[in-house]
Amino acid sequence: MTDRTPLDPSSPDALRRRVRVVGIGSGGPDQITVEAIAALRESAYAVAAVKGAEDPLVDLRRQLLARHAPGVELVGVADPERDRSSSSTSSHVGYRGVVLDWHEARSLAWERVLADRPGDVAVPVWGDPAFYDSTLRIVDRILARGRLDFHVEVVPGISALQVLAARHRLVLHEIGGTVTVTTGRRLAEVVAGGADNVVVMLNADLPLDGLLDWHIWWGGNLGDEGECLVSGRVRDVLSDLRAHRERLRAEHSWVMDVYLLRRPG
Repeated sequence: MTDRTPLDPSSPDALRRRVRVVGIGSGGPDQITVEAIAALRESAYAVAAVKGAEDPLVDLRRQLLARHAPGVELVGVADPERDRSSSSTSSHVGYRGVVLDWHEARSLAWERVLADRPGDVAVPVWGDPAFYDSTLRIVDRILARGRLDFHVEVVPGISALQVLAARHRLVLHEIGGTVTVTTGRRLAEVVAGGADNVVVMLNADLPLDGLLDWHIWWGGNLGDEGECLVSGRVRDVLSDLRAHRERLRAEHSWVMDVYLLRRPG
């Protein structure tokens, strides 16, 4: 079991090396908490996965560090390739197995960096570490192998869910109701199970053709200079949403979107 409780300065654990998993918000340099800034500044360096030859999200992390924690170097770690073939990922079991293999490969790559570089380290996480992020699972794998020993601290961040609600001036659930948070991959399954108020993250596309009468509140690249908002009945805005996604990807080399879907009536 990973120890993620805050350290008592008088405890022997206070002398252990620290890995700080730091939520840095959904993209804007102002969407980072005072606690997160302190955690970055107290670290010897930061680590981030680098996907491909050029990763614009790594550049954004460097800009954030330059603004809030100058002097803290961001060490990029080449991210292992992940099997994205339809034959491996079409089922939930297959997809889960692919992701677990990828976690193992990533944890080994990160472990090599941590072994070579002493000092406390920060891992800046997009949004909040609790929402569809693999960092804590990867850190647990490193500790489980027993070759490195460190204390893990988690600093929460402003999530895309919160920014979406704020931008659209929404309460994510209706009075006395519930909200389901899922991924684009699981949306159809969740709707078939009866969910009528759904926040959707991690979208490879917009699988909304069967939900044309639902209402949607959508946000793309929230917090970034190019953020985009759309709301309305799905059938009325779907073509615009898809066009906005492609425009954001073309203009910024990346797109992250999140949306709330609500069943009519």
